Order: sequence, then C-alpha cells, then structure tokens
Amino acid sequence: MKRYSDNEIAAVYRVIRERRDMRHFRSAPIEPALLERLLQAAHMAPSVGYMQPWRFIRITDPALRIRIHALVDEERRRTAQALGERQDEFMRLKVEGILDCGEVLVAALMDGRERHVFGRRTLPEMDLASVACAIQNLWLAARAEGIGMGWVSLFDPVPLGQLLRLPPGAKPVAVLCMGHVDAFYERPMLEQENWASGQPLDAMLSENHW
Repeated sequence: MKRYSDNEIAAVYRVIRERRDMRHFRSAPIEPALLERLLQAAHMAPSVGYMQPWRFIRITDPALRIRIHALVDEERRRTAQALGERQDEFMRLKVEGILDCGEVLVAALMDGRERHVFGRRTLPEMDLASVACAIQNLWLAARAEGIGMGWVSLFDPVPLGQLLRLPPGAKPVAVLCMGHVDAFYERPMLEQENWASGQPLDAMLSENHW
C-alpha cells in the first residue's frame, strides 16, 4: 500500500497540529505497557548514519526528581535575571511540571559520538538533530495516546550530567515531563499567556535564495 487511507492521513496531521508542550499534569503513573510503546516510538526515529545517539534515563527515585527540579529552578531564576524587563513576567509562567507529572525522563546524547563520521563530518550537530527526532516521535505518540509531555531545557547540562552519572562525552539535552492531563491547551501555552506568538509559514519560506 503506497498511500494510507484518508482517515489515517487526517489522524497524522491532527496529532501534529494538536501536540502541545504541556506544563500541567496529574500525578497518576503511566501504565507500563503504554510507556513501553511510547519509548519504542522514540527509538524508531531516524538518525544520521544510523548512529541512534539517544539515551533515555527514567527517573524513578523521588529524591533524584527533587534534585533535578532544584537544578531547573536555579536556571529558571538565572534566565529570569537575563531577561531584564521581562523578568517578572517570566517568573509568573509555569515552565515545567517535574514534581507533578507521572513520569520524568532525561534524554541525553550518548558518549563516543566522535566515532560516527557518516553525516557528521561537516555537520557534527546532526547527532543532536537525531535526538530531537526521537523526542518528537515520543511527543507525537504521547499526544495520540492522550498523554501530555513537556520538554524542559532550563538546566545546566554539566551538573545534571554529574547528578545522573553520565559517562565523559555524554550530555543531557532534555528533561521530559510526561503524564495524564485534565486537558490539552487549545493553543501553545506561551501563546495563550501572551509571551510569544507563532509566525506564519510564509515568513519562514523562500525560493532559491534566502
């Protein structure tokens, strides 16, 4: 079959359109079989040179979750200071749900990436792009299953890597909050909170030259 049915195609576009970066969660755990399906979806992501550079660390120790939250909160305050006149506005935003969600995962780049030259000789950052593809797979699968997910990037990767005992060369790139939600945001949360607004595709698309 070369083409999916109209209903199947519509479902793909719908989950892309309705995916949200979630910050509000219920604390109920994600069922183990469902979590396994979601992680398998992430693991089926494309990767440059088939290097599969993603590593996922599931945080099940409550004390460790609290320490990760403390690192994120520290960076949240530093980010607020760097924002100058928008500092107070930023501090009113809910930027993570680490202590609220059912599951916390840390997505990391593996160590030993210098061995992989295929597709990275001139663009070494393609390893990070591959991890982002895995995270997006996870996000879309979660939305299809009615599970909320939020990508948290407010942290210093060095102390977080030390906290998680990452080997030399490995690097954490995302703290992922996942869990059941009461409802998905109608629009992206930062748009709803008037922090930023989305730009139209026409502003991002050109032909032949920039």
